[in-house]
Amino acid sequence: MPERRQARWLEKSLFDYHLNDEEDNEVLNILHEYLPEDLIRKSFCFPVLSEFEVVRHFTRLSQQNYGVDLGIYPLGSCTMKYNPRINEEIAALKGFADLHPLQDCDEVQGLLELLYLLSKYLSELTGMDYFTLQPAAGAQGELTGVLIMKKYFEVKGEERDEVIVPDTAHGTNPASVKMAGLKVVEVPSNKDGIIEPRIIEEVVSDKTVGIMLTNPNTLGVFEDYIGEVADIIHDAGGLLYYDGANLNAILGWIRPGDMGFDITHVNLHKTFSTPHGGGGPGSGPVGVKAFLKDFLPVPIIDKDGDRYRLNWDLKYSIGKVHSFYGNVLVQIRALAYILRNGFEGLKKVSAVALLNSNYLFKRLCELEYVRPYPDNSKPRMHEFVVSMKEVRDKYGISARDIAKRILDHGVYAPTTYFPIIVDEALMIEPTETVSKEELDEYIQIFKNIMDEAVNDRDKVINSPRNTSVGRIDDAYASRPRTMKPSYKWGAGDG
Repeated sequence: MPERRQARWLEKSLFDYHLNDEEDNEVLNILHEYLPEDLIRKSFCFPVLSEFEVVRHFTRLSQQNYGVDLGIYPLGSCTMKYNPRINEEIAALKGFADLHPLQDCDEVQGLLELLYLLSKYLSELTGMDYFTLQPAAGAQGELTGVLIMKKYFEVKGEERDEVIVPDTAHGTNPASVKMAGLKVVEVPSNKDGIIEPRIIEEVVSDKTVGIMLTNPNTLGVFEDYIGEVADIIHDAGGLLYYDGANLNAILGWIRPGDMGFDITHVNLHKTFSTPHGGGGPGSGPVGVKAFLKDFLPVPIIDKDGDRYRLNWDLKYSIGKVHSFYGNVLVQIRALAYILRNGFEGLKKVSAVALLNSNYLFKRLCELEYVRPYPDNSKPRMHEFVVSMKEVRDKYGISARDIAKRILDHGVYAPTTYFPIIVDEALMIEPTETVSKEELDEYIQIFKNIMDEAVNDRDKVINSPRNTSVGRIDDAYASRPRTMKPSYKWGAGDG
């Protein structure tokens, strides 16, 4: 729908709402295209409610939700850390919140200075030379990086179209490769959950654009052979792309650029403590080594004397990937987090995240039927994966059953069934913002559920019972217009 028409429709007074002209009928047709018939009002009825009824309604809704402000949120790979309120206050300052993206550069010099400073800090923390702040999320950052890789070889006149992706990769990695019009070459990890140089040597060729890696990987294991892998790829003329989703594990200790990576994206909403989930907000800045600067999206922010300007003069730019400067208020929050912690503080963030993860990993693996993957003695990084295969095989209790039962205890469940190479996987990342008391409580919850799996199986497989809505039909949730719903209302355990 054209923006003018959309704005006009939204601005209509609630008191004289009607659907009797051409533009309103266009809106109604769009609603019918995307929403089930039973969800579309046939006529408008303005609710007559008192203020306290409205307040009570939304207060009750808020109490049915769960977030990082209420307790542990250990979604593996997502890095759901607590968001300091000072970041929110800074982002809400009128000098930031009331700016318009079409204002002239001379009128937003303060903002440009801060975004330029953020770019420099990100470069220092990752070992890159230049950054674009445009990408709105990690996945868009990945696509930006792959498009840069692709154009780099097009400019060189080399016909390369293959990107190596390990089986422990985030699902967005192969998706980004496909969206860029390139081919995915999947490589397996070994028994310890890492890739070996010999495997890379077998698949690398003159068609190799590069490799996409997360280090530590999605199993929470550090890639021991990263130096050798980097040499193999570079010797073949390829590039290394670093998926920054797990940057929280190495922050301040080692940099992707020092490992041999040429391009990286950074999830500001993960590593640098910005609220995310439910589709946004997010920010996935992309950094590159100096030789790839001219391929970045335009514009980038440069400093010219004591002034800041938008540089559109990048010879081989892939073009814009997001409007204006990207998600600016997310970037401001991230800068506030970096400045408040400082370099030593960021190192401590990473260290405590690893401490929490390894403590929780060791204690959970002491429980019967909870098995580590891979089954080795290496310390884990910021997250880890365990398998519920044994409890499934013996008692018919799946990882999903366990995750749903966790909800009944008033805390959030870990990521389930990822990475897909682990049978009955639970992927857990406590982050540095969880206390030891919370970790011990989480361990006790797991212990109770394991006891129930043996002695009271029905309670586990029929969970959750203490939530507003019981177990959702996953297939219906994915395809609401083609299937009938099937779910249970929570009954309560008393």
